[in-house]
Amino acid sequence: MNLLLADLLLRRTGQQGRLRWSRSRLMRFQSVRLHQLRQHAMQRSPFLAEYHRHLDAAPLKELPPMTKSTLMEFWDELVTAPSLRRELVERNLAERESDGTDPSLPWRGRWWMAATGGSTGERGVFVWDRREWVSILASYARVNDWVGVRVGPGHPLPTAIVSTRNPTHQSAVVGASIRSRLVPTLRVNATDPLEQIVNQLNRFRPRLLVCYASMLAPLAEAQLAGSLRIAPEKVITASEELLPAAQRMAVHAWGVDVLNTYAATETATIASMCPMGSLHLYEDFVLVEPVDAAYRAVPDGQLADRLLVTVLFSRTLPLIRYELDDSVRLATRACPCGSPYRVLETVIGRTESCLRLTANAGGAVVVRPDVFHDAVGPLAVHGWQVRQLPNGLAVRVLDPDHHLDLPRIRSAVLAGLCHAGVGPDVPIDVEPVSHLDRTRLGKTPLIVPWSASGTPSRS
Repeated sequence: MNLLLADLLLRRTGQQGRLRWSRSRLMRFQSVRLHQLRQHAMQRSPFLAEYHRHLDAAPLKELPPMTKSTLMEFWDELVTAPSLRRELVERNLAERESDGTDPSLPWRGRWWMAATGGSTGERGVFVWDRREWVSILASYARVNDWVGVRVGPGHPLPTAIVSTRNPTHQSAVVGASIRSRLVPTLRVNATDPLEQIVNQLNRFRPRLLVCYASMLAPLAEAQLAGSLRIAPEKVITASEELLPAAQRMAVHAWGVDVLNTYAATETATIASMCPMGSLHLYEDFVLVEPVDAAYRAVPDGQLADRLLVTVLFSRTLPLIRYELDDSVRLATRACPCGSPYRVLETVIGRTESCLRLTANAGGAVVVRPDVFHDAVGPLAVHGWQVRQLPNGLAVRVLDPDHHLDLPRIRSAVLAGLCHAGVGPDVPIDVEPVSHLDRTRLGKTPLIVPWSASGTPSRS
């Protein structure tokens, strides 16, 4: 067993007891961790010492938010390890991507690193020391713990991860880090041909299948068709929005729970499912604040425009009120499972997935992703993608059985847009396709806006 995995097992043992804590005890723990983080940041980060100047005694909600652009511009002043410089880290990431270096190997023997996919047009670069990296691994391990996936000496957990092998992506670094006799790991690129992926999975026979949410339906269809022959105990989706139709298909294919997770490179896991199907926030790892476009707090039960996160274990790059462009809604009620961790009711996608279209009354109207989820999702059960064009929308749908009613899909989209305030003359082209476009990291964005550069945005 590698030493990193030994540290992870010890950390997991220590954190499992928190499930039995009271809500008040969890909040006291969070408050202590927040205080420690803020003290560390003020003492070690030149940027945050100035950014939070005269605010050391202020409540968290009065601190200024930090965007990705701010983080990247002042990276060298934000980092708390003087030997780290953004230019050197980005150079090392580029070298790893070009030569295929094992991403589990820490840079200079002490730093793990990853970058975001750049879906917003700007890539974020992040670095963690050993203690922080073990916290990240522990947050991903909790996904299994909360739903009773057994792993331990004498009970290995063969795990297949269908996402990306790009060594700059956090999922690749995590997968490589946990690879051991205890957790034999198969890492597969989602961009590989489906037949190749199926053959690898058949040979490996995973107990646990982890995949991009957009890979769930193709793999479930392959299982139902008989080409894929695996029997995972659990299936976990990550990195993308999980479509209900794909989840139902996977349950039918394997007869096991399909568990959704919500995570980001900056935070690791933010929330995962309990056995009753609720997404519980990891409030001992990450403090979340749903806010509107003006950074005002949004009440529970209402959809927020974005999310501010404070990563309680972050030390090398302290993240305090860091902005994620995710539209979320917190539940107003506790989960019947009795967990002290609050419930995240809805995650409908990133703010950049909103489209600006011509309003019925003139000007522009912002259309949220849920308009297309409601209109297309129930009809195009095998998968769909909406691409904004200079003069309209292209709705691409997977139709392997040639049964889809394309005019009905177009009418549903038009009705949803009109309800959102869009004019009735927007051109909508519904096209059946054999595959949906993926990004270089293998993700399949549901909504692809037209960028300011004149091309559809990509990550």
